[in-house]
Amino acid sequence: MTMTLQCLGATGEVTGSCHLLELNGAQLLLDCGLIQGGKKDELRNQDPFAFDPHTLTAVVLSHAHIDHSGRLPLLMKRGYDGPIYTQKATAELCAFMLRDAASLQQRQVERENEKRLKQDLPPLAPLFDDQDVDNVLRHFVPLEYGVRFEPVPGISVCLSDAGHILGSAMLELWLDDGCCQKKLVFSGDLGRAGMPILRDPTLIDAADLVLMESTYGDRSHRSWQATLEELKAIFAKAISESRGNILIPAFSVGRAQELLYLFHLYAKEWDLGRWQVCLDSPMAIEATKVYVRNYPLMDDDFRRFVQLNPGNHPLLGNVQFIQSTEESKALNHIHQGLIIIAGSGMCNGGRIRSHLAHNLFRPECDIIICGFQARGTPGRLLVDGATELTVHGESVPVNALIHTVGGLSAHADQQELLHWYQHFNNSPPLLLVHGEATAQETLQQVLRQQGAAEVVIVNLADKLDLTQLPRLAWLN
Repeated sequence: MTMTLQCLGATGEVTGSCHLLELNGAQLLLDCGLIQGGKKDELRNQDPFAFDPHTLTAVVLSHAHIDHSGRLPLLMKRGYDGPIYTQKATAELCAFMLRDAASLQQRQVERENEKRLKQDLPPLAPLFDDQDVDNVLRHFVPLEYGVRFEPVPGISVCLSDAGHILGSAMLELWLDDGCCQKKLVFSGDLGRAGMPILRDPTLIDAADLVLMESTYGDRSHRSWQATLEELKAIFAKAISESRGNILIPAFSVGRAQELLYLFHLYAKEWDLGRWQVCLDSPMAIEATKVYVRNYPLMDDDFRRFVQLNPGNHPLLGNVQFIQSTEESKALNHIHQGLIIIAGSGMCNGGRIRSHLAHNLFRPECDIIICGFQARGTPGRLLVDGATELTVHGESVPVNALIHTVGGLSAHADQQELLHWYQHFNNSPPLLLVHGEATAQETLQQVLRQQGAAEVVIVNLADKLDLTQLPRLAWLN
C-alpha cells in the first residue's frame, strides 16, 4: 500500500506549480504550470517530467494562471491522455489562455531560430502548438464549487473558492488506501478577503496536512483604503503636471478586470474623464467576457452593483477595447492622456513591451506595477530600480516614474496566510510552496513563533509518506 505526495514544481520559486499524489499505484497530478522568469528558468520547461505521463491517472487544476496550467499541452503531447478536472470558469479561461501561451511559444522560437540560423545551429521546436491545446481542451471536465468527486480510486476531491481569480480553487483531498484515511488541503493560490469582484477565500476546518502557497509570506500589503488613495494620488499628480501616458502592466485574468471595475467605481473621484482608458490585450478582453458570463460567482457587492445598474456593466463601460495590432500600434503615436492596461503582467511578453519601448524613456510618463514580479522578469528589474531595460533587443533608459502598488495584489499577504492557516483545527503539519526563499523563511519563522506544529519549506522532488501523518516521514 502506498500513499505519497511529491512536490515537483513551485519549490523555492513562484511558478511551475506541480504536485504528484500516488495512492496504490494510481497517480493524481495537482497543477501542471509553466516555469516563468529569465531565459534560463524558462528553458527548464523543456526538461522531461519527473514521472511518466503515460501512467498518470488524472489531473486536477487549481486555476487558469499559466504558472499553474501552462504545461498541460506539453503533458498531453508527451503521453498523458486522461481527464483534467477543474472549476467551470477555469475551463473557460484556459480555452484562450493556453492558445495565447502556444502563440507566445511560437514567436519566441521563431526569434531564437533566426539567431540559431546565423550560428549554423539546428532549429528549435516550440514546447507545444495550437493542435496540442485543442487536444487538452477536449479533456477538461468542468465542475462547480462544493461538488465532491473521485478522479482516482481512493481519492475524492472538492473544489472551494480560493478568491484569487475567477474560478480559482483550493483543493480538499480525502485519501483512503484501504488501511488508513488522510485528508490533504492544497491552497492553490490564495486570494484576499474584502477585495472587489470576487468572494473571500474559503476557510477550511480540518486537514491532516496543508500544502500552502507563500508568495507574500514576508510582507503585508497596504490596506485597501490606502491603496485607493495611492492610485488617486498618482492620477492627480499626472493631471496637475500635465504628464504623459500611464502604463499598467497587468495580468490579463484577474488584475485587468479589477482595474476596470475600480476605474468604473472611481471615475469621477479620480477625475478619469481626462484620460482615455485602453485595455490593450485581446486575452484580457476575452477574460472580461468570461467574467461577465460568470456573474453568479462574484461577491455580493458586485452582483448588487450590476443589478442596480442594468445596461451599464462595470466591466464594459468607460474603456476602449484594443483588439487589432494596428490599433495597438496607433497608441504609440499618442504621447499624453492615455491609461494603457496591457499584458503581460511581468512585462516579459505581450503588447506592454511595445508601449514600454515608446514610453519608458520619457520622464513625463508613469508606470504602475501592481502585481508580483518573479525573479528575472523585466517587471522585477523595474521594481528593483533598473536604470535601463532591454526591449525588443534594444536598451531603453528608465526615465519614467515607476510606482509599485502592492495593495492590488491578488495573493494573500503574510497576515492573510496566517489567518487562513490558523482556521484549521489542531495546527496540522504545513508544507510551504510557491514562494521565494526570503518569503518562505520569514513565514516559517512567524508560524513557528505562533505555535504551528511543524512547518517545512519544500525542496524540489521532496517526497512524503502520507500514511505516517501527522509525523512528516520523507522518502528521499
